[in-house]
Amino acid sequence: MNRLGFIVSTLFLLFAVLSSTLYVVDQRKFAVVYQLAEIKEVIAEPGLKFKLPPPFQSVVFMDRRTLTLDSPETRAIQTAEKKNLVVDWLIKWRIADPKQFIRNNNGTDVRNAESRLGPLVQAALNEEVTKRTVKDVLSTEREKVMLGVKQRLLDDAKTFGIEILDVRIKRVDFPPSVADSVYKRMQSERNQEANRLRSTGAADGERVRAEADRKAEIIVANAYKDAQIIKGEGDALAARIYAEAFGRDAQFAQFFRSLDAYKASFNKRSDVMVVDPSSEFFKVMRGNAAPLGPTPAPARK
Repeated sequence: MNRLGFIVSTLFLLFAVLSSTLYVVDQRKFAVVYQLAEIKEVIAEPGLKFKLPPPFQSVVFMDRRTLTLDSPETRAIQTAEKKNLVVDWLIKWRIADPKQFIRNNNGTDVRNAESRLGPLVQAALNEEVTKRTVKDVLSTEREKVMLGVKQRLLDDAKTFGIEILDVRIKRVDFPPSVADSVYKRMQSERNQEANRLRSTGAADGERVRAEADRKAEIIVANAYKDAQIIKGEGDALAARIYAEAFGRDAQFAQFFRSLDAYKASFNKRSDVMVVDPSSEFFKVMRGNAAPLGPTPAPARK
């Protein structure tokens, strides 16, 4: 029985020793192998690995994924115009050299690195913002600010054993103490600009309308001139035709003029004239006018 127990204990001990020599490296992790408190190697390839049993060797795992660091607190930064801005930021980073990271951060805890990295980011951001105006930070040079911060962090990141992947500005705003006055001033400036545009538009509208009216008057005047010319030509042609017709038959001309006179005198039902019926004016109505048409030639005997 004692022999059986000894065998079981031996097998258990062998299993424990063997299991302590095996470890699995996840693809999201670095495996740092320590040998007698010294870093022996860093393993990045995932899979089943072997090592010496403790206390000869031990393994510590480190995250190799992309990590995010947000601005820890809100701080006002003064611009080139001596105006304060509140800038919230974030950076994307990852461990590039695990050995360097462990040496300069007192271990594998990423919080130690972030506590040292945050002030460096804030200082770099301050330097980039203080040499620009509010307009530059808000719109025109925002990308340049983020690129400048990233460039300033590259050397410090190497000493930490990390890589800065991206720097982003999340929010730019005015401090609450001055935000209302700034917004009111901005609103006033926008109103002034709107009024200026309205007045400019009104002046342009008046100019366009005046030009259109001038062109319309010219067109109407030209049309009236052409109409008068055409009318004059028509009257001349009518007069010539009348003259030719009246010249051919004097009696017809007299009859036609009498009809025109009657038409002009009696153009309304209510018109009343007190004239002697035997007067020359009613000669045509009385039938005393000479017969119309050419005078017949006398009959030959």
